[in-house]
Amino acid sequence: MKLKTKIHLFSTLLMLVILTLTNVAVYFLFEKMAYDTERHQLQMQADQLTTSLSKMTEQTDPHAVMLAYLPQHGALRLFDETGKIKTAVDSASGLKEFTPTFEQKAYYAVTKYQGEPVISLRAPVIWTDGTVLELQVIEKLVEVKLNLATLVFVLVGATLIAMIPILLSSVALSRILIQPIERLIDTMTQSRRAGTYETIAAPAKGKDEMAQMVVTFNEMMGQLEENFVQQEQFVSNASHELKTPLTVIESYARLLKRRGFDNRAVAEESVDAILGESVRMKEMIEQLLHLARSNEQLAYQFKEANLNEEIEKTLQPMRQAYAREFTYDGVPNARAVTDAVKFRQLLYILLDNARKYSDALVKVTMEESESAYMISIIDYGNGIPKEALPHLFTRFYRVEEDRSRKTGGTGLGLAIAKELSDGLGMMIKVESIQGMGTTIRLLVPQKRLLTEF
Repeated sequence: MKLKTKIHLFSTLLMLVILTLTNVAVYFLFEKMAYDTERHQLQMQADQLTTSLSKMTEQTDPHAVMLAYLPQHGALRLFDETGKIKTAVDSASGLKEFTPTFEQKAYYAVTKYQGEPVISLRAPVIWTDGTVLELQVIEKLVEVKLNLATLVFVLVGATLIAMIPILLSSVALSRILIQPIERLIDTMTQSRRAGTYETIAAPAKGKDEMAQMVVTFNEMMGQLEENFVQQEQFVSNASHELKTPLTVIESYARLLKRRGFDNRAVAEESVDAILGESVRMKEMIEQLLHLARSNEQLAYQFKEANLNEEIEKTLQPMRQAYAREFTYDGVPNARAVTDAVKFRQLLYILLDNARKYSDALVKVTMEESESAYMISIIDYGNGIPKEALPHLFTRFYRVEEDRSRKTGGTGLGLAIAKELSDGLGMMIKVESIQGMGTTIRLLVPQKRLLTEF
């Protein structure tokens, strides 16, 4: 069963149940009010009759007095102390054989006789000789029965008439609720079959839940499409980057197989090339894995750290490993609330990038301004063209293809650095002049730093 049909049936049944319960409540309320009204009227007649009977003399005919107060569709009975009928009158309503049943201490009762409601009332009467008799007043509720039957007819008719707009409104409601869902299903089916990321036309001024669902779906499809394009680009770039070292390894392996056993120089060249490309592939794979993990929620552990110590911890191994000059000019007692491990990883990437593209010294400086600390990493290499600066943090982007091959660059380092700086709440800015060198500035907000005095 379709959702539209289910909503239609559910809303119709719900309204039918509500109407039915309302009609039942109205019926029983009206019935109680009608019975109460009849009881009050009958009580007034009984009071008047008992008053008249109490004033009788021995010459007064009780039968005549009771006839004066006889209900239109009822009967009057007077019982003596032994429970025998002393006198009785009847309006030919067929109640001669009817015997009312009263609950203990109850003075009135409503029962049914031959399918019709009958109300009975009893009251004490002081007779002429001083004895106490019991008067029973009985009346068929003929008009009440007719009124209740009319009420049932009216309520049933009103329910049937009310069901027409209810049915129409439930159909309209189901269409209003289901139409966006059907469009959503059709769009998803079309996207699945065509392999595209289709969106739904959202209402311009829609602010209800359905409009929000459409907007959310469109945003999700846009994000999926963007992620898919990035994934395709990432896979394409990764395949392209891994293809070259594999080709080099294969070529040198074949050369080594053909001539390496007879020519030591060829063997050494082949082994060196294979080792170099293997190391570069390992580095690239590690960087790819890091980027894959960085797309997830990385856990940063922020603690207070001494910036000078963390920078020196990064510079000292690089001086030893590459036999290069790395200088540092910092701000005394500069401290920051940061993740020290990831901060050093970020510095290593920026310093490694600087030493690859410069044969001269690499200078690191720190400056303190009113709103931020700025760490600058300066190299004196060939610099970067102005048109390439906006693309430096794009994965696999490299300024000089041949030079990157020579230095072992993969085009992933700065992309990872950007991910780390965003996670640490820092900002990277690149300034470069061709022929003079490049400066990478790491801007740290002052509010994230603590300075000891």
